Formats: sequence, C-alpha cells, structure tokens
Amino acid sequence: MIFFSIRTKLILVLSFILLSGFLLTNVISYQSSKKSVKTSIIDNSLPLARDNIYSEIQKDLTRPIFVSSLMANDTFLKDWVLGGEKDQLLIQKYLLEIKDKYHFFSSFFVSDQSQTYYHFKGALKKISPEDSHDTWYYNFKNLQVDYDLIVDTNEAALNHLTIFINHRLVGYDNQLLGAVGVGLDFDRVATLIDYYKKKYNRDVYMVSPDGVIQVHTDKSKIATQSIFDVPGLTAIAEKILASKDTPTFFEYDSKTTHILLTCRFVHELGWYLLVEQDETLALKSIKNTFVKNFLISLVITFATIVFAILVINYFQRQLETMANTDKLTRAYNRNEFERQFKYMTNLNRREPVEMCLILFDMDHLKQVNDTHGHLFGDTVIKAVAQIAARTIREKDLLVRWGGDEFVLLIFSSMAQTRQIAQRLRLAIEAHDFYDKNTPRPMVKKPAITISSGIAKYRPKETLKDWIFRADTALYRAKAKGKNCIEEDMNS
Repeated sequence: MIFFSIRTKLILVLSFILLSGFLLTNVISYQSSKKSVKTSIIDNSLPLARDNIYSEIQKDLTRPIFVSSLMANDTFLKDWVLGGEKDQLLIQKYLLEIKDKYHFFSSFFVSDQSQTYYHFKGALKKISPEDSHDTWYYNFKNLQVDYDLIVDTNEAALNHLTIFINHRLVGYDNQLLGAVGVGLDFDRVATLIDYYKKKYNRDVYMVSPDGVIQVHTDKSKIATQSIFDVPGLTAIAEKILASKDTPTFFEYDSKTTHILLTCRFVHELGWYLLVEQDETLALKSIKNTFVKNFLISLVITFATIVFAILVINYFQRQLETMANTDKLTRAYNRNEFERQFKYMTNLNRREPVEMCLILFDMDHLKQVNDTHGHLFGDTVIKAVAQIAARTIREKDLLVRWGGDEFVLLIFSSMAQTRQIAQRLRLAIEAHDFYDKNTPRPMVKKPAITISSGIAKYRPKETLKDWIFRADTALYRAKAKGKNCIEEDMNS
C-alpha cells in the first residue's frame, strides 16, 4: 500500500483541481461555442448564403429564359416559319443578332415542319430520332411544357458542354412550329458557381427533379451522378426533391465529415439549388482554439504546481525551522534535541559511539540585563551561540536548553570534549561584546564569560539523567568561581 505525505497529497489535490477546472472550463466553452456556431450556420449564415446565391442565379440564369420566351412570342419568327422558311439568311441574321445582343454562347431554332436545325451560322442539319444528338428535341416535344433546361454537348461548337434553354414555338392557332432558344457556355456557369463557392465558402450545385446533378464545378459529375448515389445524401435525397414549396435544411454524414445542407427549388429553372457547409471545417478553428487553450492551461497548471511546490517547500522548511530551532539563536531547541537523542541512542545500540555533553550558561547575564537592558542581553546570547557554533564540528549539535543555558552534544571522547569546552570558554572570554552601539556606554560593563559542565553518555541512560549529571558538574563550576569547566565525577 502506497502512503503519501501531507505535502504530496496537497500537491496532488491541487494538481487535480487545477487540471479538472481547466479541462472542464475548456470543454464547456468548446461545447457552447460548437453549439453556437452550428445554430448560427443553420439559422443565419447558411440560409443567407443560399438566398443570396438564389437571387444571383435568378439574375444570371433567368435572363436567357426571358429572352427565349421573347423569341417564342416573336411574330417575325412565327411568320417566317408559316411562310415556308424560304429565306434562310433571315433566320441566320435573326439568331446572330440574338446571340450578339445578349452575349449568349449560342442561339438556335429547330423547325418541326422541315426538321431543320437552324443556327446563327446557318442551317446546321436535319434532325432525326435516330441521332443521339437530336433526342433532346423529341423528349422536349413530348414534355408538353413551355420551356425546359438541359445540359448537353453543343454539336455546332465541337460538342462543347452547354446549358440549353429550349422554348416551345407555336403558331397563331397553337400548332407546334418547333423549338427556339439560346445556349449558355457551361464553363461560364461553372465559373459563376465556383465564384459563389469561394465567395460564401460553401459547396454549391444544382440538380434536376430526378436528382441528377446539372450544374457543378466538377464537370465529371454533370448528368452522370445523382444525389441518390452520393454517400450520405442517399438517405435524404427523396426529402430534398420533395421540398419544392419552401427552403429546407438537412444534415448528413459523408465519409469523413458532417455536412449541413440547405436547398431551394428554383422555379424559373426547374432545378434545385443545393448549398452545403462542412461543419467539421467550420468547427476547425474552434477545435484549434480548444487545443491551444488546453495546452496553455497545461502550461499554466504546470507553472502553478511548480510554484506551489516551491512555496510549500519554502514554508515547510520555515515550519520545520520554527519547530526544530530556537528563533533567537538558530540553535536546535529542546524538542529537536530530544528527537536527536532518541535517534542517536537507538543507533548507539547497534554501533556504539562515544558521546559527551557540554552544558554551559553565562556567568553574569543578570547584571548585563540590569545595566544594559534585556535587548542587549539577547544580543549577547545570540553572539555566544554564534561563537559556540563556530567552535564545534559539523557533526556536533548546538542546543539552546533555555534562557542563557546551552547544550553541546559532542560525538567524541571525554578528552576531546574537554578541549572543545576549553576553546569555547576562551573564545567567549576574549570576545568583545561591547562596542560603540552598546546601550549606556558609560555604565559599568560586566564581564561576559561562561561556566560549563561535562558528562559522558552511559549506555541505556536517559536524557534526564545525563543532563542531571552535566548540570551537577556545571553547579560545581559556578561554585568554584565561574568561568571554568567541571567534569562529571563518574564519567
């Protein structure tokens, strides 16, 4: 079972709270932003793009419908046909004028009576049901509609892909005279759709009522691919084609992305306008922001944890120092000495080591306090502790036992301990504790010396007994005249 210290637990809890908080905040923010963006796309940007494109398509593609309608109601054309189509130069000039005036790619007339295909360049050919290029006319004739749009190859222009607007031409008694109309260069229309795609950053294409794609920037899909064959669109294709009356919104999943789709039926063209938005692409910036924020959060969390560790370690050291050392002298206090004593005696049972104790105090501290004040007395005590710390070795311990009384724990023999005690006594005796900053400099200056008692540790002896023996030796040193060293007589 793993046990953690309070400090480790605190750091782990702090890390968990910070990481959880940052993660939860970022996830909630991401989900909220994702929902907001999707709502904005569905309710605002996608319908707005669809309607704008619809309006522009109406402006760009309904114009040829209007022109073909004018051609179908032109009395000149009717009279020329009913007059036996005698002067072909007239129809050629007429079609050329229509083409040049409105900048169309083509203009044409197919006579139902003579089965002749007239072009702005002249009579192109005789149409036939067996010719695959002419089936459009017979299909249109059977539709019984005023006009129709088809995407087909233009035989008169080396089979260039063209959008034809075919309009029924009828005589004064409503007999069918043929089909008249104009042709738009598909490349121009495709460029227009591509312009919409770039302008609105959406996929734009148009399909006929049977679901076949009629206008697309990818020519390979035109008249060859149906929305019933597109993965994801298959499931909603019928619903799309059923939405003639009002613009509708759909969602579907392609191979790798989620698509938001809106469609609108263009009555003038008889086609459906489809505008798609890749939701995955729209949310890419939000995802990037989420990842960026999360990485920043990790860095902030890491920096906070490192800072917390430094702060916790600092204050722990401060607390340990406060708990183990004396505030004034920075020597160990009695609690730490008792802990060290237990550790050393346990160690001493396994590996016996000589230990001696020097108990000393100042000889005239009361007079110093009385003549110069307790603050100066504290300064003297602190200076004595500093001298003692410099006198002993690194492995020895300096302990403030209480007031002006100190204990030195020496890990050595009695003879070596006596030498250390003597060096300490002489160093304090020689030290000048009074200087220009001494309070009341003209007052009598009591001598500052120490008296010491030494006792050697006895195996299994308690700290109380050991201190008692050293204290007894110190009492004799005081009685002997102070500023001297006495040893425990039984050491």
